[in-house]
Amino acid sequence: MRTPDISVVVPTYRRPELIARCLAALLGQTLDSDLFEIVVVDDGHDDATRERVRGIARSAATRIRYLRPGQGRGPAVARNCGWRAASADVVAFTDDDTQPDPAWLQQGLAALMLHRDWVAAAGRVHVPRETGHPPTDHELMTQGLETAEFVTANAFVWRRALQQLDGFDERFLRAWREDSDLHFRLLQLGPVGRATEAVVRHPVRAERWGVSLRQQRNVFFDALLHRKHPRIYRERIRRLPPWDYYLIVVLTLAALLLALAAAPTPALLSLTVALALVLRFAWRRLRATSREPGHVVEMLATSAAIPFLSVYWRLRGALHFRTPFL
Repeated sequence: MRTPDISVVVPTYRRPELIARCLAALLGQTLDSDLFEIVVVDDGHDDATRERVRGIARSAATRIRYLRPGQGRGPAVARNCGWRAASADVVAFTDDDTQPDPAWLQQGLAALMLHRDWVAAAGRVHVPRETGHPPTDHELMTQGLETAEFVTANAFVWRRALQQLDGFDERFLRAWREDSDLHFRLLQLGPVGRATEAVVRHPVRAERWGVSLRQQRNVFFDALLHRKHPRIYRERIRRLPPWDYYLIVVLTLAALLLALAAAPTPALLSLTVALALVLRFAWRRLRATSREPGHVVEMLATSAAIPFLSVYWRLRGALHFRTPFL
């Protein structure tokens, strides 16, 4: 077999139906089937996923390889396992919950061939929207992928650049900020361009109630990104700390201490201001999202808890990675 021009790395985690859908889109590419290979990396070590991928590979014209990381877990580990096993000089990254457009690989490869000084290129992510009703908070967050600078749901990187950087930092254990870290380090090597015609669709996945609470753990890895890139973090990620979160936490704790100290009036005042800030936060989240009763209740409840969870994970991250991160 000839060496492919581009290798596609797709990490997956116990989602056989999604990886099958992604592979169907990849096998429908306009790029000739012998010009690319697909490397599926199963981070979940899931037998159902293995059998699904191998079944698709048996009848595919394009070479599909199934791998499991030898050590470690997480998307950074999986992507490192994938690109290190890749055969091509260009590595394309996407996720198991995407559907690449038919011309995705052709357009991404063409962008890197045209701009030889680029070390990488970011494609475009399209999040399909249901018309007729405002999005939920979770849907709105997913739509943020459309304006992100660089995400591994749609990225093309020269393999030599990945080798020079030793790939992804495997301390990022969740699917959060490992792509930003790679992006910032790639910028130290050269330009990272935009391949706007290389498009992947990223449908919104259904999530259980309170997904925004579970996502607060991601902030722990914001501290690692801040530790590694303090200036660019403040310029491109978050200019100021979430002072309203800290104020809600401080005022709530002050109300408890004042109540214990038999000072009911100051305690009530502190609690009232904290509640007003929580309601303000909830309104900001509801302003452009669904007003369905169940969604409104979820926004009110999670808005009361998010500041405490966020501050906890921020401070824990700052201590763990030894960085002045707030």
